[in-house]
Amino acid sequence: MIDEINVDARQRMEKSVLALRGQFTKIRTGRAHPSLLDSIMVPYYGAPTPLKQLANVIAEDSRTLALTVFDKSAAQAVEKAIMQSDLGLNPMSAGTVIRIPMPALTEERRKDLIRVVRNEAEGGRVAVRNIRRDANGDIKELLKEKEISEDDAHRGEDAIQKLTDEFVKQIDDILAAKETELMEV
Repeated sequence: MIDEINVDARQRMEKSVLALRGQFTKIRTGRAHPSLLDSIMVPYYGAPTPLKQLANVIAEDSRTLALTVFDKSAAQAVEKAIMQSDLGLNPMSAGTVIRIPMPALTEERRKDLIRVVRNEAEGGRVAVRNIRRDANGDIKELLKEKEISEDDAHRGEDAIQKLTDEFVKQIDDILAAKETELMEV
C-alpha cells in the first residue's frame, strides 16, 4: 500500500517537473529556438491552427529563426500571428520564407525574466510539496484505519520526504541552468 502511494507520488512529481520544463521553454532567452513558436496559433481558414502545422521552423543561426510556410496564402496570417504574440518578435517576410531575428535581451529584461523563472520554479516546488502532503495524508489515513503499523507509516513518510527532496533538487538544478542561460550575453 505504501509502495502504491510512493509510486503515485513519484509519477505526480515527475509530471510537475515536466510541466515546469515546459514553462521554462516558453521563456525566451536571447537564443533562437524553434520551440519558442510552439504556443502560437494562427487563424487558418477560420480555425486556430498551431504554427508548426502551417510552417517548418528552423533555427538559421543563434539569433534567427526561419519559417518556411507550406501554403503561400497563409504566410500573411502566420506573420501577423507572430507579431501579435506576446513574445515581442518582429518577423520579416520574403515570400514563403519568414525570418525572425531575435532581439538581444537588455540587462533589465534579463533580470525580469530571472524573476519570472524563479517564480515558476517556486510554483513547481509548491506543487511537489503539495504532492508530499497528499501522500503523507494517505499514509496517515492508512495508519488511522490500522492497515499499516506506525513503523511502516514512518518509513513511508521518510520515503516520501526523500522523494520530495530529490524532485526539489531537480527543480533547483533546472532553475540554475535556466538562470545561466538567461544571463549569457
